[in-house]
Amino acid sequence: MKRREFIAKGIVSSLAFTIVPRVVLGGNGFLAPSDRINLGFIGVGKQSYTLMNGLNRCKEIASLAACDVDSRKLAAFIAATAKKQTELSKAQTDIRSYRHYRELLERKDIDAVVIATPDHWHAQIAVDAAKAGKDIYCEKPLALTIAEGRAMVDATRKYKRVFQTGSMQRSSYNFRQAAELVLNGYIGKIKEINVSVGEPVKQCDLPSMPAPDYLDWDMWVGP
Repeated sequence: MKRREFIAKGIVSSLAFTIVPRVVLGGNGFLAPSDRINLGFIGVGKQSYTLMNGLNRCKEIASLAACDVDSRKLAAFIAATAKKQTELSKAQTDIRSYRHYRELLERKDIDAVVIATPDHWHAQIAVDAAKAGKDIYCEKPLALTIAEGRAMVDATRKYKRVFQTGSMQRSSYNFRQAAELVLNGYIGKIKEINVSVGEPVKQCDLPSMPAPDYLDWDMWVGP
């Protein structure tokens, strides 16, 4: 075989190998690294468990990191996540912990973040996550002000990220049906809407106390 023919045939053979179906390479459970979505959780209160359990049902999801200002909650969440991923026979069970969310955002292997912090942190973390090249799922309420919401939208578009916010009552059947009834005129012409938002706000009257050693109080207060 001439040298030129050998090289040409070698190239064709190598190209053929690259398009072999992945199931041949790794069995039915094989998932290419490019198909996996590596998640980081920022804020790990009770809502984060609902999100983690739901997201982990997707075979493409792997939770790699978590961050919180409360070290006790952080340790409990990491243990629960590792247990869930072990139960689901996922290869990734080593979840790193962080006290500051910017340290988590510095990781190049994190594709997306779940923001489930208290409301006053949503906007800043979302903007920083978009700048860091992460896609974002952010819990409701999305922001405290219209200006914060605009900043989140602008950052998402500027850095070409995917952003989703969770707003359960906008997707549940009963709420969608009610909206459809109103929009289609079934209850007549709307002339007045009454909204109740609970009792008037009162000044915090709780006694002062020292910050516990497991909580970074200044970081919790944040903006």
